[in-house]
Amino acid sequence: MAGQKMRTGCDSFWALLMLLSHAHSAIPTDECGTRPAVEDITGTQVVGGHNVQLGAWPWQVSLQIYRVGSGRYLHECGGSLINNNSVLTAAHCIKKWINPEYWRAVLGLHHLYKWNSHTMYRRVKKIVIHPDFKWGSYENDIAFFQLLRFVKYNEYIQPICLPDIAHLVTDMDLCYISGWGKREKKDKFQNTLQETKVDIIPLYICNRFDWFNGRISRNMICAGSASGHGDSCEGDSGGPLMCNFPNVSEYYLIGITSSATACGIPKHPGIYLNTVHYRTWIDSQLYSKTTTSIQHIVIFFIMEWVIFYVLL
Repeated sequence: MAGQKMRTGCDSFWALLMLLSHAHSAIPTDECGTRPAVEDITGTQVVGGHNVQLGAWPWQVSLQIYRVGSGRYLHECGGSLINNNSVLTAAHCIKKWINPEYWRAVLGLHHLYKWNSHTMYRRVKKIVIHPDFKWGSYENDIAFFQLLRFVKYNEYIQPICLPDIAHLVTDMDLCYISGWGKREKKDKFQNTLQETKVDIIPLYICNRFDWFNGRISRNMICAGSASGHGDSCEGDSGGPLMCNFPNVSEYYLIGITSSATACGIPKHPGIYLNTVHYRTWIDSQLYSKTTTSIQHIVIFFIMEWVIFYVLL
C-alpha cells in the first residue's frame, strides 16, 4: 500500500514538473534566430520582387482576418514569432479588428494560398496594443499577439531572437526584410513570400529636409536605400527587419515594419519600430501575471507533495 502510494505520488510529482516546464515554455530561450531548412541566402528587393527560398525566414507569420463577405481568412499584415505562443506585429495593423476572434496566425507559410505539410495556423487568444501608440506619427507602433495554443517548432517554424542593448544596429550590419506586400500601391499582395537585403540609414540622413524632414524619432529605424529600391510596401507591415552581427550566427528582430506605404519612392525608405527600445514592454507581456500565477500554483503543489509524501 505504501509502495502504491509512493508510485502515485511520483507520477503526480513528474506531472507537476511537466506543467512547470510548460509554463516556462512561453518565455524566450537561447534557441532562436536559426534557419535549419536553408543555407545562407542573398536577397534582392521586396519592392521589385524576389521569391524567398522555402524555410528562409521560419519566424515569418501571416496575420489574417476573417472577412465575412468572402467567408475566408485573408492576409492583413506580417508578424514575427518570438516564442511558441507569441507574435509581434505593428499596432496600426489592428485598426478596427481589436477582437482576437477575428484573427488567426499562419506559420511555416511560403505561398499565401498553397499550404505545405509543415504549415500550421493558430487562433489568437489576446491582442495587446502599445498604450502610447499614436496614429498620426506611428510612434510606438507595436502590438503583441498571444496565440490560443502553443506552436510546435519544426525546420520551417522557429522563433527569432529579441535584441538587447548590446545589439545596437549600424549601417555595417547584414539586414533583411520579408513579406507578402505589394510591389506598388495599386498592386495586389504577392502570393509568394518576398525578401530583400536592406541598408540601415542613419537618422540624421532620414531626417533631412528632402527626406522625412525631422519626422523620424529615435524609436524608429530607417532601412532600405536612397534610390527607393529594397523597400517595404502595403501588406508588409508588422513583418520583421532582421539582422545578424559579426561573429553571431543567429538573426535578431531589430525592427518591426511600421510605415510601409511609400513603396519604392527615392529618399523615402521604409520606417521600422526600433525593437530594442521596447524590450521592457515586450517582456512585460511575455512575463504576464497569467504565466506567473501558473508557476506559483505548480510550486505550491510541489511543496504540498513534498510535505505529504516525503516528510510524513
